[in-house]
Amino acid sequence: MKKKKILIRIGSLRHGGAEKVLVNFLKNLPPDKYEIDLLVNLYSGMYLKEVPFWINLRYLIKGEMITTNRPKDIPIKAFRVLYEKMFLWFPFLLYRFILKNKKYDVEIAAIHAMYKEILSSPQKNSKKIIWVHNDIFSIKGYTTKVIREFFRFDRILVISNKIRDGMYELADSDDEKAAIIKIFNPIDREDTLRKSDAEIQDYPFTENLPTFVSIGTVFPQKGYDRLLNVHKKLIDEGLKHQLLIIGDGYDFNTIQNQLNKLGLQETAKMLGFTSNPYPYLKRADFYVMSSRYEGFPTVIAEALIFNKPISATDISGIRDLLQDGRLGNITPNSEEGIYEGMKKFLTDKDLTEEYKKEIAQTELPFVLEKSVEHLQKIIDEV
Repeated sequence: MKKKKILIRIGSLRHGGAEKVLVNFLKNLPPDKYEIDLLVNLYSGMYLKEVPFWINLRYLIKGEMITTNRPKDIPIKAFRVLYEKMFLWFPFLLYRFILKNKKYDVEIAAIHAMYKEILSSPQKNSKKIIWVHNDIFSIKGYTTKVIREFFRFDRILVISNKIRDGMYELADSDDEKAAIIKIFNPIDREDTLRKSDAEIQDYPFTENLPTFVSIGTVFPQKGYDRLLNVHKKLIDEGLKHQLLIIGDGYDFNTIQNQLNKLGLQETAKMLGFTSNPYPYLKRADFYVMSSRYEGFPTVIAEALIFNKPISATDISGIRDLLQDGRLGNITPNSEEGIYEGMKKFLTDKDLTEEYKKEIAQTELPFVLEKSVEHLQKIIDEV
């Protein structure tokens, strides 16, 4: 059987949800069926080591990701931007020198930000797929005109009803609507549970207080500023609890300074980045999501695997994952909404037990095998 030749493009393989989902997908594809080139702009990130050996891993630049604007880093960042732009402006150089003139059957933008790179491909006969992991309607710069460009792809994969419905509204024909396919990101349940058994060194909290955990890159979109304000308000009202935030990012120092200014050093901790947050998730009593926007918040799916009561802001993907509130508490996307959600869990033990029971009795739709099978079918039939 002739193997299908596929090119997949992504920025890097850092510690992000889309990157993790892509690697999970690749690890579960049959190597006898596909010949895959994975091209990363920056050869960096914790998931590099998890790419299967049979995947041809190519890159534009090697080096660590730069998340600050220190004067000494500006020349390096400028060079990287110009180098990447060169291949976007003159794509024939990329396909000749980096990809060695290889011909592809399918080309995939693994994140929405790579849409220009795939659409600029000189290989006009390849089928093109874009995988939209984020709520593009909430991202600055993604105007209607920009999003309309996505309809130049043969398939548009979206990960929530909200994004799908938004794309439907922009579609000009039934054919364009037919190109939009909702999929569930694959989550490796067994691997997640196995990793949660790792021992925690120096757990930062006492055992006798309810603990909320939140996991994610520390960007403004995650709403950790709102979360700390809510935590402070609940503590001041006498509702004792602990808050653990796991993740790193360019907003880390800002949020840490806010924590210190609010005097929350004893009850809230910024753990920073860890490659394995699952032991902390397993140990926590509740999961709280304070995000201003997301696409498909993979960590919510993982919290469901651990049967955790969840309170989450009403963002893209949440109603799909929590089945319109049956499996968790969906709050208004505001500081007051986050406050009401956390307060419910701290004052109503029956509610938390009810959510645990519902989760335990539900067959979760994002299990690895089903999602990978669906994605394969899309690639095979495009």
